[in-house]
Amino acid sequence: MTEWGVSMNTAMVWGADGGIGGALTERLADSGWTVLGLVRDPDSVTSDRASIFAADVGDPDSVRAAVRWAEDQVDKIDLWIYAVGDIASLTVEEIQLAEWKRLITANLGGVYVTAHLSLPVLASDAHLIFVGAVSERLRLPGLSAYAAAKAGLEAFTAVLRKEQRGRKVMIVRPKAVMTPFWDKVPFNIPPGALQPEEVARRVLQAVADGKSGMLDL
Repeated sequence: MTEWGVSMNTAMVWGADGGIGGALTERLADSGWTVLGLVRDPDSVTSDRASIFAADVGDPDSVRAAVRWAEDQVDKIDLWIYAVGDIASLTVEEIQLAEWKRLITANLGGVYVTAHLSLPVLASDAHLIFVGAVSERLRLPGLSAYAAAKAGLEAFTAVLRKEQRGRKVMIVRPKAVMTPFWDKVPFNIPPGALQPEEVARRVLQAVADGKSGMLDL
């Protein structure tokens, strides 16, 4: 049993080196979970709280290798988290196809690839968590790719929840979070922005409470 009183102990975190993904990884490890962290660049990870494996969510072969590795580490995955993301501020006139594809892949395309290939190794009552955003507030100049991807993620998770009825599927929509994302856009961090640790605490409490659907923070 974990500190939340639920019989779960293995977690798979895609994007374990990011602000939110890293905070989730640390909190889970602190609570005695076995955490498998998937990151694009293992050398960027300084913490030893999780078992780390390199994976590029835009490369199906890389994702397959990561899932096979996870199968060798644990019998099943109780908690599956997608916390990969990227952002850039480029108008539709400015953004080139390669940049558009990169942003859509990180925020939406990789969601499909990782979920599709991971489902066979998840526990029958596993929780799936997707880190989204308050999409209706993202419709700002320069954010067409990011906003489109996050809106698409909401539709994707709504359908997945209906398909995976034995499992709980939740999309988390935090307001502004203090992560390096803000270094990539010409916007000021809004007052009251959340710390990644607070996001992690509230997300994992929602898991313990058995919630699914949409979680606005």
